[in-house]
Amino acid sequence: MNLKKFDAIVIGGGAAGLYTALSLSEYLSDDRNLDTASKGRDWRIALITKDNLTISASDWAQGGIAAVIDRKDSISLHVEDTLRAGAGLCEPEAVEVLVSKAKPQIHKLLEFGVDFDRLQDKSLALTLEAAHSRRRVLHAADATGRELVSTLARRVVDCPNIEILEGLLVLDLILENGAVGDRCLGVSCIDLRQQDPKVTALIAPVTVLATGGGAQVFSQNTNPPASTGDGVAIAWRAGVKVRDLEFVQFHPTALAIKGAPRFLISEAVRGEGAHLIDRKGDRFAFEYHPQGELAPRDVVSRAVFQHLRKTGEPTVFLDLSPINRDRIAYRFPNIIKICQKWQIDLFSQPIPVTPAAHYCMGGIITDTWGASSLSGLYAVGESSSTGVHGANRLASNSLLECFVFGVRLAERVAQDLINQDFDHNLALSNDLDFTDVNTGEESQSRIAIIRQELQELTWRSAGIVRNAEALEAAIAQIQHFQQEIFTLRSKTRIWVETQNLIDFAYLLVKSALFRTESRGAHFRIDYPNTESAWQIHTVICGQNISTQ
Repeated sequence: MNLKKFDAIVIGGGAAGLYTALSLSEYLSDDRNLDTASKGRDWRIALITKDNLTISASDWAQGGIAAVIDRKDSISLHVEDTLRAGAGLCEPEAVEVLVSKAKPQIHKLLEFGVDFDRLQDKSLALTLEAAHSRRRVLHAADATGRELVSTLARRVVDCPNIEILEGLLVLDLILENGAVGDRCLGVSCIDLRQQDPKVTALIAPVTVLATGGGAQVFSQNTNPPASTGDGVAIAWRAGVKVRDLEFVQFHPTALAIKGAPRFLISEAVRGEGAHLIDRKGDRFAFEYHPQGELAPRDVVSRAVFQHLRKTGEPTVFLDLSPINRDRIAYRFPNIIKICQKWQIDLFSQPIPVTPAAHYCMGGIITDTWGASSLSGLYAVGESSSTGVHGANRLASNSLLECFVFGVRLAERVAQDLINQDFDHNLALSNDLDFTDVNTGEESQSRIAIIRQELQELTWRSAGIVRNAEALEAAIAQIQHFQQEIFTLRSKTRIWVETQNLIDFAYLLVKSALFRTESRGAHFRIDYPNTESAWQIHTVICGQNISTQ
């Protein structure tokens, strides 16, 4: 067994992981933060990513990052908008932290060289997105995530005490004494670049899960293939508490062309003035909500879903004709490029769109400093559940969450590292043996089929509209998949990711069946009303599900 020792392990190469690692490195490199014994110490931080540093959902983020910058805006308004979108399930303390701590992180990103769009007077350009009461979304054309991630990745590469471990796939957490619920001591992983990978143990007093969400559990989704719910699944198997996994945001406008991936057509397009229309040209969204296409995402997604069922049409359309052509060219160059690839000239014709799974509001329960229910384990970004998103995330709060809570986590973790004495040999007694059970071509093919069947099952049973009968049948099938995948055990990426997807699907569907009401992004046709008794969180620990 290979063994590597670090002071902290950060898993995930998106905005949350990159910023947390950078913040931790910066804090530990500043002697003003250290006691005498810690000054000059060679702190070692591992940053693990199963792909390269730029393949993440953050890199795909188009819209932008919300923050109170304009004088006409206020902290209280941003808080109010976030709480309203969250449909009664946001944690007010976490929302207050998110919004009030935003501006310093924007300034930090500007110092890093992030090239946000600016107006002619050089002030930061702000756009409006759905459910925001003010223009407060900063952006870099329509590729904000890519600009952020690439900038952060360059800084990580130049940071001497961050060791980048690309192509490493985490299997599970390493627990003290090998017992569920005991302290986390690190992770076991395999190197995907090796022909016959050996299990490696990475040991550290601090492990941070910044692995993103699990929207790949749905056949229709806007996420990269790597968004397989790894962090949530890994944490749950180790007995960590997870929360609110029934709440999945379905983006209303994903490109809907046969053979094309469900590329997200940014909410900013509607914020700039695009109309959502049906084949007749009617702005149908106003039939379902007074704010029309600028209503909260869950409302617009259901409006599209219901309208398609009513009309029998396969798609609706985004009409950009109300926006000035020069403005379109300036703001949405990437969307123009993707549409052209699929023979859509958005200057002269509307874009066909349908809803697709986009963002998971639930995740690993953390406090406002990123600490989970398991000692030594932290989470940040989409894999966490701080309580800022509630039942429905406000647009562009997700990138903001990565930075505000990433730097807070780094501050708390750095203090813990300075003040504790960790024995790296504690983990040596753990049994990390991983024996391939079935590595043949037939078994690998079966894993691929299971993954596809799982995605289709989850989309049918736990998509935009849900009911008990479909959810119960889905759980039974998912449990069958859990048993079957164990018999196909192998040190391959497809096996590890499919196992994580199955576990993530189990948690999502179980939570959706448990919540017998409709709230935010969770809609039950058999329980269509929002009930005050259900203004509580859904919590799963092991096989037990409860409320909080």
